[in-house]
Amino acid sequence: MSKTPPKDAAAKVTAAKKSASKKSSATKARAAPSSEVWAEDMLQALARQEDGAFDIIEGALALAAFDSPSDRLVFYREHLTTMVQDVADAISKADSDSVDAMQRLTVINQVLFGLHGYSGDTETYDDLQNANIIRVIDRRRGLPVALGILMMHLARAQGWEMRGLDFPGHFLLRFECEGERIIVDPFHGGVSLDAPALRALLKATAGNDAELQSHHYEAVSDRDVLLRLQNNIKLRLIKDQRVEEAVHIVESMLLLAPDRATLWRESGLMNAHIGKVRTAIAAFETYLQKETRDSSRREVATLVNELRSSLN
Repeated sequence: MSKTPPKDAAAKVTAAKKSASKKSSATKARAAPSSEVWAEDMLQALARQEDGAFDIIEGALALAAFDSPSDRLVFYREHLTTMVQDVADAISKADSDSVDAMQRLTVINQVLFGLHGYSGDTETYDDLQNANIIRVIDRRRGLPVALGILMMHLARAQGWEMRGLDFPGHFLLRFECEGERIIVDPFHGGVSLDAPALRALLKATAGNDAELQSHHYEAVSDRDVLLRLQNNIKLRLIKDQRVEEAVHIVESMLLLAPDRATLWRESGLMNAHIGKVRTAIAAFETYLQKETRDSSRREVATLVNELRSSLN
């Protein structure tokens, strides 16, 4: 006949179970880092890669998670995988030997803007959510550069080349396939743009005196595309005088592009503005190590001396 254990023994068993549970939870926490930790690690990994094409959608997810931590990254990756498969399924139904660049672009547009309901946000264009890829997926709306990143991901997953363009004021894509080249506007449903349309868009964004130049057709690195995404958030925050939040965005940009001297200068100026003098000095000193133009270096060196004097 079994005996009931003494109360102190039972208490010890309960305590042991709680301790084991805590250790298990701690182990799980170590095994599954927070989205902020993952985001920082991902951005630093991308920083070590050379300029060019890399996993741009993971970079966009990392920037979004760094700005607004999320425990649903698996959900967003599954959604992206579904869209990639939808494109692959649509292409597989066509005669692959006769599918040209325009037909492939049409499939991407049908999947992204048709089947999954994405669109450019014309009603609340300046909403910060439009440049956070997680919120873009949630809302199915975004800025040209955010939608462009989604299009680039869908194209590249099929082995097709799609890059961001060095075009002012409005983010565009260059889609190349089998010797064909198409300029694409991701904000307006992935429509293709010919030279007259590009010229009109350039004049609308850069002024009537602006003319199309060869560099407007040149591709930029994926790093530059992601920095352009973050720059949209940063500028809107500064416009709303939310400088501390803008500093956080610049920190994410520096994780991705620590060699960009201008970002260190921006970090210094904004930290000085919000009273973080020592942080500002450190940022300016890093800028001085990376900047090669004497006139710019002299200006910042003067700022550093003024800030140091304010600490005395």
